[in-house]
Amino acid sequence: MPKQERIKSVLIIGSGPIIIGQACEFDYSGSQALRSLREDGIETILMNSNPATIMTDPSMADHVYLLPLTTKSIIEILQKHPSIDTVLPTMGGQTALNLCIEADEKGIWKDFDVEIIGVDIEAIKITEDREEFKNLLERLNVNVAPSKTANSHLSGKKIAQEFGFPLVIRPSYTLGGTGASFVHKKEDFDKLLQHGLEASPIHEVLIDKALIGWKEYELELLRDNNNNVVIICTIENMDPMGIHTGDSITVAPAMTLSDKTFQKMRDMAIKMMKGIGDFAGGCNVQFAVSPDEKEDIIAIEINPRVSRSSALASKATGYPIAKIAAKLALGYHLNELHNEITKSTSAYFEPTLDYVIVKIPRWNFDKFEGSDRTLGLQMKSVGEVMGIGRSFQEALHKATQSLEIKRNGLGADGKGYKDYDQIISKLAIPSWDRVFLIYDAIQIGIPLSRIHNITKIDMWFLKQYEELHLLEKEIENHSVESLPRDLLLVAKQKGFADRQIAHMLGCWESEVFKRRKDLNIKRVYKLVDTCAAEFEANTPYYYSTFEEEIETSDGRRFVENESLVSDKKKIVILGSGPNRIGQGIEFDYCCVHGVLATSECGYETIMINCNPETVSTDFDISDKLYFEPIFWEHIYDIIAHEKPEGVIVQLGGQTALKLAEKLARYGVKIMGTDFESLDLAEDRGLFSNLLKKNNIPYPKFGVAKTADEAINLAEYLQFPVLVRPSYVLGGQGMKIVINKEELEKHVVDLLRKIPNNKLLLDQYLDGAIEAEADAICDGKDVYIIGIMEHIEPCGIHSGDSNAVLPPFNLGEFVIHQIREYTNKIALALNTVGLINIQFAIKDDTVYIIEANPRASRTVPFISKAYGETYIKYATKVILGENKLKDFNFRPCLEGFAIKHPVFSFSKFPNVDKNLGPEMKSTGEGILFIDSLKDDTFYDLYTRRKMYLRFQNIEYASGDVDTPTSPIPDDLASGTKRKERKAVGIALLPGICAVL
Repeated sequence: MPKQERIKSVLIIGSGPIIIGQACEFDYSGSQALRSLREDGIETILMNSNPATIMTDPSMADHVYLLPLTTKSIIEILQKHPSIDTVLPTMGGQTALNLCIEADEKGIWKDFDVEIIGVDIEAIKITEDREEFKNLLERLNVNVAPSKTANSHLSGKKIAQEFGFPLVIRPSYTLGGTGASFVHKKEDFDKLLQHGLEASPIHEVLIDKALIGWKEYELELLRDNNNNVVIICTIENMDPMGIHTGDSITVAPAMTLSDKTFQKMRDMAIKMMKGIGDFAGGCNVQFAVSPDEKEDIIAIEINPRVSRSSALASKATGYPIAKIAAKLALGYHLNELHNEITKSTSAYFEPTLDYVIVKIPRWNFDKFEGSDRTLGLQMKSVGEVMGIGRSFQEALHKATQSLEIKRNGLGADGKGYKDYDQIISKLAIPSWDRVFLIYDAIQIGIPLSRIHNITKIDMWFLKQYEELHLLEKEIENHSVESLPRDLLLVAKQKGFADRQIAHMLGCWESEVFKRRKDLNIKRVYKLVDTCAAEFEANTPYYYSTFEEEIETSDGRRFVENESLVSDKKKIVILGSGPNRIGQGIEFDYCCVHGVLATSECGYETIMINCNPETVSTDFDISDKLYFEPIFWEHIYDIIAHEKPEGVIVQLGGQTALKLAEKLARYGVKIMGTDFESLDLAEDRGLFSNLLKKNNIPYPKFGVAKTADEAINLAEYLQFPVLVRPSYVLGGQGMKIVINKEELEKHVVDLLRKIPNNKLLLDQYLDGAIEAEADAICDGKDVYIIGIMEHIEPCGIHSGDSNAVLPPFNLGEFVIHQIREYTNKIALALNTVGLINIQFAIKDDTVYIIEANPRASRTVPFISKAYGETYIKYATKVILGENKLKDFNFRPCLEGFAIKHPVFSFSKFPNVDKNLGPEMKSTGEGILFIDSLKDDTFYDLYTRRKMYLRFQNIEYASGDVDTPTSPIPDDLASGTKRKERKAVGIALLPGICAVL
């Protein structure tokens, strides 16, 4: 059946700011759904509060509302757009579903005659209400763990007494496993039950018997209105039950599941999807399987929406789940839709994989000092990476190489644990580094049976690890000159990096590279085609591997490479890798706009990235997508294969920037700002010398390489001082210290974590105001795209501060200095492209804190606030296609925009929540206010002194002001200081800020 003609205008609810448990994957899903709906001529209205995403770009929907995700906002939108006839809530995670339910309970959809598509309200309620869900499964004859619901402390204790320990507590209506926990001991039950009841918005938990050691699987399904169902992907968790799927290492296709059990699981999943409601769309089902020959199956949960794993499954198979789910919600049947990869087959098929994918989560425990690093039912990771290979071993290695945690893969880098007792104790507690610990355990001789008994990880996976270890031992018997071709080829096929092999052989990475080049061992590229090469694919989505040579009947020998190189001019854009604190989705926004702008300039665009959650790794964003680690060996081989005009490193955050030095050394052209200038800005000492040369004020500083040097320097600067390492992101390692003991401890710790780093010690400007500016420079002219004033005082990381655009309390003299210094610095650094500069203002003097000649996390915020695609302009400047004078900049904003940080402290209840120089926020929202009288601004401003108070208590000395109402009279009255010129403002086209 073709789409339902009655559907003309669809409201899509987004997922809001990035938090742990609900991250970039919903930007990807939402963006795909919007594009899918617009293909059918549907009017799209988007409601989301996240300015960092591609989803909220004006080009993505007919109307974009950057509003808080509340029923009040829904009513405002529906009143403004009476044409809205349907709402699609399945693309915005649990946040969107919960908001949809709330609006339904308040009668909003009925009042405005709006139909819910893509899911039934009853389906949401059944799957989120743990007791109803259990009763449904029992009616469907689907096995579930013994369980009961509790909505009070007393009822919970009765259930625990009946079931005994260990138990699992699962709160209703939560995301990312919030409030969920394993309870192994009776003494822990009361506290964890209370936590679960408080986490649930309806104060209800399901308590069930723990399935210790059982294996866990996920299935991604799609269903149409004709009751056709397809299983898109089967994902196996390498970790057993007890670890949230978002924190588990996952593998597709399933590796250890028998075909008989898979068919039973498949039937159960379809029965469950049909059982929860009569709707068309996507669904995620999770199962536990007993680790014995019986392979008993128990259903864990079902999510009637696009899930976190849907993005992973889409990238793993090439099947665009969100896009097809949106079409199905419109009324299409699966057999009426095309396979987007082959362009010739139907979407009514189940993808086949002739490769393996491995997903590894990315954690940021270092940002939450004192946090419990044990992995459990509550998700703690902030991002993820995916590796694709011809084997599990190759995919696992590529995934570990993608993490950017200073590891080169599994083993062979000298960074593993060696102590038996330490390894045994760490294996017993699921943690972020267990993927490496297993290899360490095998290396020191711990039997696989012992590792299995401790971790409950299936023996198949452990034997794969063991094979890698045995191969490493065999390679160590050779030198680089004597290493046989067959052995080197096998090592590369199993994913070992040149750097790892060099460690085994005791030589340089470049020598291994030369050896495999001499032996004609070359990386080849294969297509992700959804059908295991059964049909021809038209979408250039590639991964790399190594293969044996094929010999034809005429004696010709070759290796098949499916990535054919065109004769077009090409540009490589380096992505930002896994999402993490300090480098999040805002850089993917920059990369996507960079790709689109590069394409407009007539280049073939080549994207390299390893993040399955993002829009940049969608199969049809760039002309060619290489789903590969942002790891030197992989990057260089792609460049050698494609021979591009150059590489853009400015858009991928610190990840891409770190490769600039090696790219320059190997003669690869860096588009825009050159490596020397990028390096100068990153080297704290050299940059401060540049400021001195240009008569630009900066706090007194010095550079130290040892703890002794740092102590001597601090005596000259006087405490408190700010300690900052070079070449880091998100304020990593930055700290304000107040005495010698704190300084010595911090410097020793920094140099242990980041050896040979230059540390910059700054005089801390206590009580200063912080501001920042983003600009584009073409080497001759500078255009400042935005100046923001932080509400919080100087000393709190800019990513954790509420930033107001335009400034609300900076006089014209100060603004003049900011503009002058931004121009001077951009030109002195020979900037060609973007630059972000941060300032401290004290006694009307503007001091420079730092400059970053690249895209910053604030560029998407400024772009959304002003309605300008600044990345597009900057990319064309980077490519040399345009000068600034070629553009007609027309920023429009009514009132003020506030970048509002969002934190995920609920996942780490025992950590210090005070803010400081190191970034802790996981995402951001945007707030629009029409004047400074707004209650939102007043509330934020009155709380600013609390942060300063925390800072002084923790780091500084002297009296502390009481946080009374500190708003100056001219701000409280809603006017700005007379020196500041008024800014002309209009609502930007396509983006509506309801003020």
